[in-house]
Amino acid sequence: MTSPQKSQLKQRRKILAQPHYKRILLKLSGEALAGDQGFGINPQVIKDIAKDIASAYETQTEIAIVIGGGNIFRGIAASATGMDRASSDYMGMLATCINSLALQDALEKENVDTRVLSAIEMAEIAEPYIRRRAIRHLEKKRVVIFAAGTGNPYFTTDTAAALRAMEVGAEVIMKATKVDGVYDKDPMKHSDAVKFDSLNYIDVLNRRLDVMDSTAISLCMDNQLPIICFNMKTPGNIVKVVTGQKIGTIIK
Repeated sequence: MTSPQKSQLKQRRKILAQPHYKRILLKLSGEALAGDQGFGINPQVIKDIAKDIASAYETQTEIAIVIGGGNIFRGIAASATGMDRASSDYMGMLATCINSLALQDALEKENVDTRVLSAIEMAEIAEPYIRRRAIRHLEKKRVVIFAAGTGNPYFTTDTAAALRAMEVGAEVIMKATKVDGVYDKDPMKHSDAVKFDSLNYIDVLNRRLDVMDSTAISLCMDNQLPIICFNMKTPGNIVKVVTGQKIGTIIK
């Protein structure tokens, strides 16, 4: 980023609302990057997501991101058809690396300093995940993207999000979804679905609500880490959550 660009960012930050959270972790699904095409990366969609993240970045909150790989390869789906689960999960981890590099490129086009840290070492394209290094990047106001999940098979990127959030001291997990919160059933299929404004972790587990997998919810519950589910398709929603506006569903 050039000096004039940095100066312009500082001026824009002065007029923005103060962030409600000092450090957040944003969980994005890989499928979200595909848009309506259903597979791969839609250039316009990733550009729009990057713009929203850039707006949140300008509030000076520290942003970490975990992104899935379902738009390219889903390990659990492949294992259901007979592929070895560990091998298919590793392939899914590589898919998250592709998405992470794409998002990094889109963010840097918005003049946002970004680093990709991978749980699987691949020195030519990403830094290795080291907790203290990740925290230092965040303190230097760089967006940090955690790639390759936890680096272990049998764990989802939801679990990776919960784990990384706790490791770097995030105050909240922001779970970006296709709907405006958590419902008692799929609102895309049921017109009588009821939206929750708030839930506790036990309710989510007992009702088997499709928020995050049970391992991730349990990790958040054990460490009192709140989760906010919101609609990422609405422009400006990331900034609204970061600045403390009440949208979506909060789980705490």
